[in-house]
Amino acid sequence: MVKNAALQQTAIPSVLMRGGSSKGLFFLASDLPSDIETRDNVLLAAMGSPDVRQIDGIGGADPLTSKVAIVSRSDMDGVDIDFLFAQVSVDAAKVDTSPNCGNMLAGVGPFAIEHGLIDAIDPETVVRIHTVNTGMIADAAIQTPGGVVNYGGDARIDSVPGSSAPVKISFLDIAGSVCGTLLPTGKTVDTIQGIEVTCVDNGMPVVVMRAEDMGITGYESRDQLNNDDALKARLEELRIPAGELMRLGDVSERVVPKMTMVAAPRDGGAICTRTFIPRVCHASIGVLGAVSAATACVFPGTPGNALSDLPDGAPMSVSVEHPSGEFTIELDVDYSGDLPTVRQAALLRTTRKLFAGQVFIPGKIWDGVTD
Repeated sequence: MVKNAALQQTAIPSVLMRGGSSKGLFFLASDLPSDIETRDNVLLAAMGSPDVRQIDGIGGADPLTSKVAIVSRSDMDGVDIDFLFAQVSVDAAKVDTSPNCGNMLAGVGPFAIEHGLIDAIDPETVVRIHTVNTGMIADAAIQTPGGVVNYGGDARIDSVPGSSAPVKISFLDIAGSVCGTLLPTGKTVDTIQGIEVTCVDNGMPVVVMRAEDMGITGYESRDQLNNDDALKARLEELRIPAGELMRLGDVSERVVPKMTMVAAPRDGGAICTRTFIPRVCHASIGVLGAVSAATACVFPGTPGNALSDLPDGAPMSVSVEHPSGEFTIELDVDYSGDLPTVRQAALLRTTRKLFAGQVFIPGKIWDGVTD
């Protein structure tokens, strides 16, 4: 840390990275204060929150561009890296470290390699990552020809322009990562205020319901849905009791569960989705949110299953349609029991380093002295 006494600012080393369809700051844990309250105040100041424009920070005035990854070596056996994800609210002084973020996860491996936390292997380095938020373990395969992280390539993902090197992520044992079990209510279908829903946690707590039950088609644009105040209010009315049912307690100040409305696919996919995260419509769909939504479609008799067109095969490639394209997830499903079991989920993301340097915060928030 560098404190400029004349300007009364503290400079903190950081890297701005795009991870999947999200963007945010990456920090070494050792460069941030260990005290949680002070750390959260630092992150709010860095992003410029609370302010709808985030004009006094580097946040992009959207939940998808107001994210933080805090990275360190892991002490766990067989694990390389610890990753703490922080969702920094745009218009409120809140930092939520309860959920995962599979998009930002895509940038953790390259960041860790370039900061000497793990040695690169030619031509590919598989980084085993522990997400501190929920205990989830994932393997991220990073292209490292000649021991150097490669960001260029032909891999494309919807909602991100251009192409980059692929990052294949395999999630290991993510069922119940936040709620403790895949189906937190013990049921595949619950009825909340007259609406049939599936409450599922396969990496991200998600409530899945039919779009038509919410008075929409499920094919609306993001802007249309964000301008629908009645819909947003109704979703929140459902989200609060759903959180209690999912053993998350009072979720009024949390970003989980996410709310996903589904419709029949219309562009060759398996299911069409519109997701609120939780009060703003997602421009696409989150990585782990997509895994959970796809998982909900596997269970017979659920709102998602009735509308979906699931492919054959094991593992099966489930294409999840969203407002800006589609997201394909590879699910390994075991149908031998009373209920299907999702054994593993894998997917492809891309990432790119955008800027490396120092982010400045007011010195009165933190003087830069670490323990």
